[in-house]
Amino acid sequence: MTEFDEAGSIGQRIKLVLMDEISSGAIKPGTSLDEATLSSRFGASRTPVREALRQLEAIGLVEIRPRRGAAVLPLTMPRLMEMFEVTAEMECMCVRLATHRITGMERAALSEIHEASKLAAAADDFEQYDKLNLSFHETLYRSAHNEFLFDELMRLRARLLPFRRTQLRQAKRLAASFLEHEAILRAMMRGDATEAALIMREHMLNAALALALYMQIAEGAK
Repeated sequence: MTEFDEAGSIGQRIKLVLMDEISSGAIKPGTSLDEATLSSRFGASRTPVREALRQLEAIGLVEIRPRRGAAVLPLTMPRLMEMFEVTAEMECMCVRLATHRITGMERAALSEIHEASKLAAAADDFEQYDKLNLSFHETLYRSAHNEFLFDELMRLRARLLPFRRTQLRQAKRLAASFLEHEAILRAMMRGDATEAALIMREHMLNAALALALYMQIAEGAK
């Protein structure tokens, strides 16, 4: 591994920790993120810290201000719920199209991801399930065979990514998410696009509710 690759890997780990803390409310909006303080906290040089902050800025969690450093941007719960609502409708459209357009190879890939996520959910392996969850949804996006819809969903997913990740931390959410995925797949395999879309909408709104509950509990524990 080169020095550049190592810095990138450390930066990715720092980004994930900060992303989780911001999206769960552990780090409040308006909080300054000082490079020197973060370097000391993570035992890293400023290079990976700076890269982590740039990535957080790219997904809209922080603002890097000239000569003042980075600060966490405000994002209210009502705004988050609106974003989840829009995502739910777009994913419904995606599933309706994918039900009729999915190829045999895509169907096999989706089933393989789903089976792997079953093991992750059973083991309560948050990190592995999170990765597989992203793969499951992205495979669905591609299976709709609509490039414009794919691009828009990926843009919105990038904005919601920290919060879609955080909602999986709510108690029993991994198992519930897996069962919702299974119901979506079964409806798709039957060729029932309407049912698959309805289940997808419920799946996304359940994710939004899980996020709200997780953040409420986290706030109450302070």
